[in-house]
Amino acid sequence: MRPSHIALAVLVTAIWGVNFVVIEVGLDHFPPLLFSALRFLVAALPAVFFVGRPKVAWKWVVGVGLALGVMKFGLLFVGMNQGMPAGLSSLVLQIQAVFTALFAFVALGERPGRIRLAGMGVALAGIGVAAADEGASGPLLGFTLVVVAAVGWGVSNVLTRKAAPSAPFTFMVWTSAVPVLPLLALSLTFEGWDRDTQALASLDLTGAGIIAFVAWVTTLFGFGAWSFLLRSHPASSVAPFTLLVPVFGMSSAALFLGESVSPLRWCAAALLVGGVALASLAPAPRNRAVQRVDTPALARPVEDHEAHASR
Repeated sequence: MRPSHIALAVLVTAIWGVNFVVIEVGLDHFPPLLFSALRFLVAALPAVFFVGRPKVAWKWVVGVGLALGVMKFGLLFVGMNQGMPAGLSSLVLQIQAVFTALFAFVALGERPGRIRLAGMGVALAGIGVAAADEGASGPLLGFTLVVVAAVGWGVSNVLTRKAAPSAPFTFMVWTSAVPVLPLLALSLTFEGWDRDTQALASLDLTGAGIIAFVAWVTTLFGFGAWSFLLRSHPASSVAPFTLLVPVFGMSSAALFLGESVSPLRWCAAALLVGGVALASLAPAPRNRAVQRVDTPALARPVEDHEAHASR
């Protein structure tokens, strides 16, 4: 990966790390499923009327929208609402890198080399150290929901790679429109009309600012940039960068929410950073599946897009 793409990946993970603090605050204002629905509603509207149609098959738009919006974020918000701390949630969610590598191997034939596997092993060891430092204080249901949310993120990573959208921002806007109605239906079913309407009636500037941040900054910019990176590089090369999210998540949770960060946790963060560096510097996997996706006809637009983005 070129330096500008590495910097973009780090910036996105920093935003996503801080986003766990924003979500924690937002859950004081909204029920979790309604909160997630509002996030994607604001991300999709009114932008969906101005960006044009996505130049990919609708099955990819729907698939990514459901995996990312309903499965990942819906379950993440519910899990945090069940008591999972922001810092711990940012940590547990990063096992998505393992699911992404597994799904990429099955669906795309991407075989990570020994160096990349070693880097991911070091990074996952950091997750293990941090999880051991947390102990069993987190609620079992919330923990399980965040793990399943990580599965959804892995699925969405590989589906985005398969879709290879030429306009990542447009793709993200349309995929944001997909989960709105399913999430609203789930909210009405499990959270109730009275609770939802009460939350909307008491909306203030803080609540509106939270929705704007999670919709425009973390969703449209964050996942639009992430789609660009997944289109430009193998999924197993991009996914390890998300292991930086808990570094930013734990730091911001300690700074803004008062969550403690022990020396052992910082040791875990060092392992995460070292593992990501090792994995990102490893040679990209070469296989027939990747060659079919990155055919010479497609390679030129990608190179042109990268050149433009680096300026």
